[in-house]
Amino acid sequence: MAEALRIGVVPGVSADKWVRVWRERMRHVPLDVVPVAEEDAAAALEGEADMVFARLPIADPDLHVIPLWTETPMVVAAKDHPIKVFDSVTLADLADEELYPGSDDATLDIVAAGHGIARMPQSVFRATGRRDLVAREVSDAEPTRVALVWRAGGELVDEFIGIVRGRTANSSRGAAAPPASPPAASPPGPASTPARRRATPSGRGRKGGGRGRRR
Repeated sequence: MAEALRIGVVPGVSADKWVRVWRERMRHVPLDVVPVAEEDAAAALEGEADMVFARLPIADPDLHVIPLWTETPMVVAAKDHPIKVFDSVTLADLADEELYPGSDDATLDIVAAGHGIARMPQSVFRATGRRDLVAREVSDAEPTRVALVWRAGGELVDEFIGIVRGRTANSSRGAAAPPASPPAASPPGPASTPARRRATPSGRGRKGGGRGRRR
């Protein structure tokens, strides 16, 4: 083997668990990790990366996919927003809020100023490192799912697939294509899901009416 393997990761996703195994087992083959924008996951496989840890769904039907772990859906708001007194909220609780798409700094600056909310996976919020925001689980929202995706096989790709599947160094490699129903893998780090209380905040309109704790 020669060359190098390039692994892309979308925001909030860490491949460290498998990168460590690769570097212990495949010391003669470099592995590079490159950040990839969420919307560019499929395009990155055209030359920027050999494989990408991306969020489903992936629009390109020609890609190989191994679904891995699911992520907790969160709502993100200004630090003094009424959701701070609850452990979780529902989609109905957020119906009257102004929702800003995205998790970039510009969007989060707007939210931090008290102008609406944003929604994103828990891992994405943690990766922002923002302390001027508060985040709570949306208990009835559909969770996102992270998957390993790639377009073309090869010896290095097969090796990395084996590592992700938990194949040991002494195991023989199988085919590169994933099984029809691959088992879900654990996320690379410990997940922390907030405890839920059945307290529900009342809706807040765009003009910022206050909400109190339900007794």
